[in-house]
Amino acid sequence: MRVITGKRKGTRLKAVPGANTRPTSDRVKEALFQMIGPYFHGGIGLDLYAGSGALGIEALSRGLEKVYFADKAGAAIKVIRENVKNCRFENEAYIYKREAAALIKHLGDEKRKFSLVLLDPPYEEQQLVRDITLMQDFELTTPETMIVTEHATAIALSEEIGHFRKNRAKTYGDTQISMYTYQNIERNEQEW
Repeated sequence: MRVITGKRKGTRLKAVPGANTRPTSDRVKEALFQMIGPYFHGGIGLDLYAGSGALGIEALSRGLEKVYFADKAGAAIKVIRENVKNCRFENEAYIYKREAAALIKHLGDEKRKFSLVLLDPPYEEQQLVRDITLMQDFELTTPETMIVTEHATAIALSEEIGHFRKNRAKTYGDTQISMYTYQNIERNEQEW
């Protein structure tokens, strides 16, 4: 596993030991960033199920200003810290050991806003609709926010989740990447 391109291109990343964390393959990671970028001119990201931190670190390497990393597993947090340090992103990374819903509430209380949200939860524990809905409820999203989910192809995500609409999806084996962007909701009212 490595950083594919950008400021830290080629830097090796550690994986979380054990079978509980499924790392995103370089092929899927590259496809994901080709869908959404591939580069950024600033912005703040949230890597909510960070695992090794590979997706958030790739986003930093490609130009995001800051990324908030979160995982509930202590082993993952340790690896994220090591990978962030190895990539020299200590000043751009905020790392939290928290469950997703609790962190969303915390970040909402802090009035944080995100331009990019990366959601790659364990396939057997996916609550993507809940997470996206909570992010809207706690106002972490704006009309400019892009939400990217990585999930099992067996999971059929809704075309619309709150104010967000799926506008791209790609399948790689048993993995699907779905990208959601804000939709303008205009109501045409008839005059009586």
